[in-house]
Amino acid sequence: MEQPEIFPGRIRLGMVGGGEGAFIGAVHRHAARLDDRYQLLAGALSSSPEASQRSGLALGLDPSRIYGDYRQMAQAEAAREDGIEAVVIVTPNHMHAPVARAFLEAGINVICDKPVTTTSEDARMLQTLAEERGLLFAVTHNYSAYPLVRHAQQMVREGTLGAIRVVQVQYAQDWLAAPLEQDGHKQATWRTDPAKSGGGAIGDIGSHAWQLADFITGLKLESLSAQLSSFVPGRAIDDDVQVLLRYEGGARGMLWASQVAVGCTNELRIRVVGSEGGIEWAQEQPNELRWTPLGEPTRIITRGSAAMNAAGARTSRVPAGHPEGYIDAFGALYSEIACHLLARRSGGDPGAAQFPTIADGVRGVLFIETVQASSLAGGVWTKVS
Repeated sequence: MEQPEIFPGRIRLGMVGGGEGAFIGAVHRHAARLDDRYQLLAGALSSSPEASQRSGLALGLDPSRIYGDYRQMAQAEAAREDGIEAVVIVTPNHMHAPVARAFLEAGINVICDKPVTTTSEDARMLQTLAEERGLLFAVTHNYSAYPLVRHAQQMVREGTLGAIRVVQVQYAQDWLAAPLEQDGHKQATWRTDPAKSGGGAIGDIGSHAWQLADFITGLKLESLSAQLSSFVPGRAIDDDVQVLLRYEGGARGMLWASQVAVGCTNELRIRVVGSEGGIEWAQEQPNELRWTPLGEPTRIITRGSAAMNAAGARTSRVPAGHPEGYIDAFGALYSEIACHLLARRSGGDPGAAQFPTIADGVRGVLFIETVQASSLAGGVWTKVS
């Protein structure tokens, strides 16, 4: 097979997981290609060597760089002069820690899906390992890369909203309203298995809701009171979660995440209210941000408009009036990560590029564990470590 040309301006990339039948792997590959900053060269795309080989060939990978085992891949790629610089991990959650550890120990940067691990102990281990090796560890909370989310974060940082008083965030879906896992649905099966997911609705989508509020407000979460529910009979894990939040400084919040909310497809929404005004953003209408200054009419800030600040404009890639959405935000996040990886390669400056790191990943897992502990204790207020 003819060897692919290696382009010096692109990051040499590998992937673990994301083979045939996987949704999120294709999303990551599309996102990495959007701004032409990466070149996929290697993969251990399935736990089955045969399926990995089929998936890799379908993607046009060199057969010698399609691996049946992630450990073999980490060792082989680290030994190559043209080996991968970063690996994307898109396996079920319980495999994130061992896969990430193998590549960090091999000296390879990591881009990992969320939640970064199923336990805070493993998350901290990965953080320590990445810091000791001086490696980049990115966590793909893609919603933080939407242009108007970046705009909202900058508004809060600049004090436009005044002192933050209330934070409301929700992530509601209905795809698990029926017991799909009992019929062998691949995505439902591992997501509703406590041993593989580490958390049901709270881990799968509640972690995104937490991170969105955390990213925009920058507030430190002090304590919470949570109630996890499993509404579908026979389900071994939560499919609905409701959380009250107390932030340092006096702000209060509420988080609702549900995968049994019939009529909701992918309703990730946030409202932040301060002493001088409030903002609202919804992922299903991502090109608009509602901004209401105290005592004034509500204003609609649109992506790409003159009202947009520099932070929002940074991740906006098409002209105003052309909708941007889920894949675009993922692509923007990958480009932000690429800025850092290319800077590391050349010793340059990544500029204003930002993305969630392993430190955010650790705090995300701690949030999940605190929610679970509070719920198990009957919803008592529990301090967030």
